[in-house]
Amino acid sequence: MREPSKNFEPLLTQEAPPVVERMGLTWLIAAAIATALLWQVPGGDYILYPFTILATWFHEMGHGLMALLLGGQFQKLQIFSNGSGVATYGIRSSFGPIGPAMAAAAGPMGPPLAGAALILASRSFKAASLSLKILGSFLLLSTLIWIRSWFGLVAIPLLGLIILGIALKAPRWAQGFAIQFLGVQACVSTYHQLDYLFSSSAGPLGISDTAQMQRYLLLPYWFWGGLMAIASLVILAQSLRVAYRSE
Repeated sequence: MREPSKNFEPLLTQEAPPVVERMGLTWLIAAAIATALLWQVPGGDYILYPFTILATWFHEMGHGLMALLLGGQFQKLQIFSNGSGVATYGIRSSFGPIGPAMAAAAGPMGPPLAGAALILASRSFKAASLSLKILGSFLLLSTLIWIRSWFGLVAIPLLGLIILGIALKAPRWAQGFAIQFLGVQACVSTYHQLDYLFSSSAGPLGISDTAQMQRYLLLPYWFWGGLMAIASLVILAQSLRVAYRSE
């Protein structure tokens, strides 16, 4: 059998030997598991605090952007130092119960989908660098348009500048690893709120996203929580499989 020409090998394969890619995959899977576990134990949030804030941003932006996609409004986003956040948005009534249910689901499911896109972008150094620039720029842009809390006005642009710094100054292998690591963090952010997914309450802020889905789609909140937890894990596994599969 004739070997395929190296001209058709992806750029990442040309510049990183397979053993390095496998080590990277193992490390990223370990980081995902450790992150999910640390988020469930007392004190874990202190260790992962920057990613806690980023996870909150992913979650609340998911609500707001879905509202915009459905023709509604995204009024403001508040992020607080304790890692919580609130997105204020409105949905057009013409969508009936589907619109509010989709906006509620977009909070927990937006981050895994965004994370998968970031992981897949790491297959190309050019795409990885571009994705870091887009993410960093969008963090800054969201600050100007939607962020309306003092903590968020400091933390979110700081995260954006750090990510832009990696995109502009870090070597290409570090950019590829960084985009994958951020993608994994986005995917496992679902497990940051695992107790929230299986709760009908959101504390003093009202009912949880899954309870809202129960209100509009009838099935119990724990069903939607379990479905989204499983879907997040599948999305992470599939994005890593595609990113590291042999060509």
